[in-house]
Amino acid sequence: MVAQLHPCIGSLIRISISLIVCSFFLISGCADKAANTIRFGLASAPVTLDPRFATDATSYRIVRLVYQALVDFDEGHRPVPSLASWEQLSPVDYRFHLRDGQVFHDGQSLSSQDVLATYQSVLDATTASPHRGSLENIESLEAPSNLVVDFKLRRPDPLFPGLLVIGIMSAKTLNHPELSSPSPVGSGPFAVVDASSESRLLLRRVNDDQPIEFITIKDATVRALKMLHREIDIMQGSMTPELVQWLAERKGIHAEYRSGTTFTYLGFNIRDRELANVELRSAIAHAIDRPALTKYMFGDQARLADGLFTPDHWAGNSELTSISYDPDKARAILAKMGYSKDAQLEISYKTSSDHFRLRVATAMQDQLAKVGIKLNIQSYDWGTFYGDIKAGRFQMYSLSWVGLKQPDIFRYAFHSESAPPVGANRGRYESPIVDVLIERAERTVDFAARAGLYREIQQVLLQDLPYVPLWFEDTTLIYNDRIVGYDTGIDGNYDGLVQTRLVNHHE
Repeated sequence: MVAQLHPCIGSLIRISISLIVCSFFLISGCADKAANTIRFGLASAPVTLDPRFATDATSYRIVRLVYQALVDFDEGHRPVPSLASWEQLSPVDYRFHLRDGQVFHDGQSLSSQDVLATYQSVLDATTASPHRGSLENIESLEAPSNLVVDFKLRRPDPLFPGLLVIGIMSAKTLNHPELSSPSPVGSGPFAVVDASSESRLLLRRVNDDQPIEFITIKDATVRALKMLHREIDIMQGSMTPELVQWLAERKGIHAEYRSGTTFTYLGFNIRDRELANVELRSAIAHAIDRPALTKYMFGDQARLADGLFTPDHWAGNSELTSISYDPDKARAILAKMGYSKDAQLEISYKTSSDHFRLRVATAMQDQLAKVGIKLNIQSYDWGTFYGDIKAGRFQMYSLSWVGLKQPDIFRYAFHSESAPPVGANRGRYESPIVDVLIERAERTVDFAARAGLYREIQQVLLQDLPYVPLWFEDTTLIYNDRIVGYDTGIDGNYDGLVQTRLVNHHE
């Protein structure tokens, strides 16, 4: 069921409905086109289908469908065998046993040489994989047999298997790219049929040849119209609450929310002259009314966040003190720093061109204006925006982390040696304390002690504010009555497409 929205956004609902009615005849219907294809609407196209470089949410979720990884996670965030089981031969030696009979989509067998080639490529500095930093503990790899891979670590790490979640690529593709197929070749439940278009990606479900087409439509209202015209069967996330509610009232369309763990944050460029000052970052944090944003922007379909992990995660910290909404405190900090109406602080804020994210940015702009900060919003298409963030071309921005399960995220996103392209420390945050805590946690074998160190890291991050934690977003799921069996997990993955099927309805 879809939660009821607060009455104050009733006017927004009427505006959206008007947009739909006015635009209804501008989009040509093609309801019968590709009637046997499951059509999945995306707000942004995947940046890459290469698992060595997939870091954005869409790429990560689609890569999971095309490639298999050695390890996956259960609902309790514990690593479980996927492509391989494992045994620990010594504190620093892990042996992985591949399942026999696994093949790539082009028919070649998947062997230990493919695992070796994949991880050697990620660990090669010249590859510039952003996942390399999380795997720096690997000292060497060997393939003693066709179905066995040995990993030798520099130091003991009982959580190591949970790091091996990169999709396995074929050694032929990696070692001889000139011989590879024009489309990516994995061994997962879906094979790539056509990846030539920037706006359409066609996959085929391997076990029954069911076509799945991912269609990128950046505008939320147009996506809603496409759903109304049955040109899209499924949409997930990136929809305004009023459009979700409006669609839920249409015949043959279902809309649901799933509690999620997608962590949304406000990021800062720590090397910026103004934002290098933690006091200023604190003023910004206190000026943002997070409860109001989750209530009115998300229709209460988001939970406030204090750290990267939910409090019930084993590495989460339930004792973090939430950042309060305190505009008076924000004004006092700014006055102390010398800012006033005559010397107003101006900050640029980068975001994607997604309409909903722009609305959230505009609401933040209004809140910051009330304490004397002028926020200049700069919106770009997803590719340009994401490229700028990775390159450090920003003062402030907002993004989300999806599918966080392992605390290696702390090294990946906050260690001083993890600036892009080797990691995701996009704000160029440097803290000797955090670096030491990360390294100590990685060397700590005792599980409880290690969890305690991760909780301590989150406490320091909340004081230093390289990020302002905003909220954990629920997953919005919209589908029509052609779809049976699709569900999404708390991390918003598209894995439910493995069992999704179509049914025919006579209209």
